[in-house]
Amino acid sequence: MSAFSNMTEEILSAILRGIDEAIHVVDTNGITIFYNEVAARHDGLEIPEVLGKPLLSVFPSLNRQSSTLLKVIETKKPLYNENQSFVNLHGKQIDTVNTTLPIWVDGELIGAVEIAKDYSRIKELSERLVEAQKNFKRKSGKMIKQQALYSFKDMLTKNPQFKRVKNEAEKLAKSDSPMLVYGESGTGKELFVQSIHNASHRANKPFIAQNCAAIPENLLESILFGTSKGSYTGAVDRPGLFELANGGTLFLDELNSMPIDLQAKLLRVLEDGAVRRVGSPNVVSVDVRIISAMNEYPAQAMEQKQLRTDLFYRLNVLAFELIPLRQRKEDILYLAGVFIDQFNKKLKQAISGMDDRVRGTFLHHSWPGNIRELKHTIEYMMNVCEGTTLSCLDLPVMMKQSIEKASGHRMEGKSFFLREQLNRFEKGLIEEAMAVTGGNIQKAASMLDIPRQTLQYKLKKMRT
Repeated sequence: MSAFSNMTEEILSAILRGIDEAIHVVDTNGITIFYNEVAARHDGLEIPEVLGKPLLSVFPSLNRQSSTLLKVIETKKPLYNENQSFVNLHGKQIDTVNTTLPIWVDGELIGAVEIAKDYSRIKELSERLVEAQKNFKRKSGKMIKQQALYSFKDMLTKNPQFKRVKNEAEKLAKSDSPMLVYGESGTGKELFVQSIHNASHRANKPFIAQNCAAIPENLLESILFGTSKGSYTGAVDRPGLFELANGGTLFLDELNSMPIDLQAKLLRVLEDGAVRRVGSPNVVSVDVRIISAMNEYPAQAMEQKQLRTDLFYRLNVLAFELIPLRQRKEDILYLAGVFIDQFNKKLKQAISGMDDRVRGTFLHHSWPGNIRELKHTIEYMMNVCEGTTLSCLDLPVMMKQSIEKASGHRMEGKSFFLREQLNRFEKGLIEEAMAVTGGNIQKAASMLDIPRQTLQYKLKKMRT
């Protein structure tokens, strides 16, 4: 039984060491009893510097209130996605997002385990971005607008409904009221928002875009509202995006990904026209037009508790829905032609268009990725096309598979395309030569009268 127990412990330890997450375990006295290599890399330490040592001696900037591990030991309650900022034994600043759980054995608390994600690098890059935006000035010291590259003339369509949306947005662009844009991913929401900014009286003022997804709550808060020196370890006085966008437009993409608590603070800014930097008692007045975007219907987001109802009604003063490409059938081939022209110039190609099979395929495809998917599909096809017309042979593999699955049969069927038949004939010759020579590449290459390197390349291509 003892041997089995030791084996189980060794297996568990090997699993924990192999997991690609930072794992730190302490006993009830705050002594580290397990610490894996990922955690050591995150914290800028060596495992022997931590293992068997009191937590606070290794991380002297922490205390019993700020340490997530010690807090869980004291409260006996788990913590999820808790931010922690500290300085390690060598004076290095570390920022993590931790999930920390109490460890119970037979009803007795024996310690706590922490799974930490390092976002020091994300934070550093984000702060560089904010700093770059802060310094984006003319020599005279006046802020100039960030790149809002697109205008309504860039929003090409033949769809009557989408034309009406464009016309209405162009008229309402002059307003300072908040605006909400929703539509599926790839429908062109940022292009639409940039067009609104460039049609407004704020066109010569800053345009700043921030995606609210995939950034920890505390970091997103400091990016949006700025920081005050001393608000956390290493914090400096820095304006947030609201201050940097003063006089212009702040575009908040994927608003439904913003934490609910932060949405309340955003609502306060919309109501008061003022922001308070993180850690500061002072407020700063700002004149910013807020345009938000979502990739799902607001009603659904509110039902799933991803969007505050009061914030929705404050932002929904002016609202626009960008309809998906599958509902704009007349735009599919029209935009495909536009993209072919664009990539002809970019790739120095001379593709004349698409054959009838591709046109039919495009019209029947559901385009879940919308205009972005269409553009990337055209780009891929033009890179692999060896003729002057795009054919079904040039379609991306995933799109072929999707179409084949929907139709229940392979797209190729009986083909009279010369290139396809030549490829099949070549493959048959190579397979026969390899069989005759017993897999000897040098002899097979000699039989086929081609260089050995060429045969190796073709074999590799056949296997992928």
